[in-house]
Amino acid sequence: MRLVPQTAPYIRKNVSVKRMMMDVIIALMPATLFAMIVNGWDGIYVFLISIAAMLFIELLCHMFIKWPKEMKFKELFSKEGFQKVKATYTINNITAPVISALIYALIMPAGCDWYVVLVGAVFGMLVGKMLFGGLGSNIFNPAAVGRIFVGICFGGQVNSAYAVDAYAGATPLGFTKGNLAALGNYSLWDLFIGNIPGCMGEVSALCILIGAVYLFARRSADLRSCLSYLLSFGVVMLFACIGTYAMNKNSNIMEMWAYQMLSGGLLFGAVFMITDPVTSPTSKFGRIAFGTIAGCITALIRVCGAYPEGVAFSILIANMLAPCIDHFMKGKSNGYSWKQALGITIGIALVCVIVTATVMGGWF
Repeated sequence: MRLVPQTAPYIRKNVSVKRMMMDVIIALMPATLFAMIVNGWDGIYVFLISIAAMLFIELLCHMFIKWPKEMKFKELFSKEGFQKVKATYTINNITAPVISALIYALIMPAGCDWYVVLVGAVFGMLVGKMLFGGLGSNIFNPAAVGRIFVGICFGGQVNSAYAVDAYAGATPLGFTKGNLAALGNYSLWDLFIGNIPGCMGEVSALCILIGAVYLFARRSADLRSCLSYLLSFGVVMLFACIGTYAMNKNSNIMEMWAYQMLSGGLLFGAVFMITDPVTSPTSKFGRIAFGTIAGCITALIRVCGAYPEGVAFSILIANMLAPCIDHFMKGKSNGYSWKQALGITIGIALVCVIVTATVMGGWF
């Protein structure tokens, strides 16, 4: 048997990387068009800056990563040197940064200052991807890296541009007081169709679901990561809502739970970020564990943390654990066992205990 060294993504079905990436771009179009139509130029320039910056960083870093042997620095920018580098530059080096740019722009608010968008796009592509070796070598999601970076460095300019994340965090953070004010500001229908403020691509659950149907129908994304992410988050938040009802009999369990499932970037992260094949584990159970970890961390941040939204943070933390999951599954059957199911169940149960204890803090 001959081992052939390759880089991620590793695809176990009859789908090429080129077709898979084009499918992701097509699946992103409903949310992208919705963001452009609703926000106008305030949203369009965010996309333009993001795409231009990430394409430029990809090309520039690729030139140095694929530096031909025995070529001097000044020759790299000559016609002959450019032709040598161009020979290693494929369509995937264009579609991959475009996907990262679209996702990054969609998790940013419209009207954000141009330099904030630029800094985040450059940082996300450079530090989150190219420093690891470029296409297929990164362990972090570049869009999430860029979004977290500008959120920390330019919190005022970014977070003040939208209000929905504050509301998304108001309900879980107000569990101990039975604060249901967030539910009165926007209906569940508003959250579903996108009639709310917020990050451009996260507000319309309808557009995200349209993209999800296309993506999974084309088998260009792994459904295991998505479902395990949503199910683990949903189970944990259901216990949090039950705890709220125990403290405040006037609360509506299912309404609060539905609000948590539709608010913030949960659906967008589940469909377009947690399913990234490059930053995910390669085994079947590994992707279930990967999604479960991210879902539980998202719920913990929303309920126990001071940050109103935890999707990007949870995905980056899960990205760090992906190589550990692959190492744990090395040499084992690429299937499922009752021990694996028991481990997942125990992990979710422990997180449920933590969030319930936090919500019902007055009883402990």
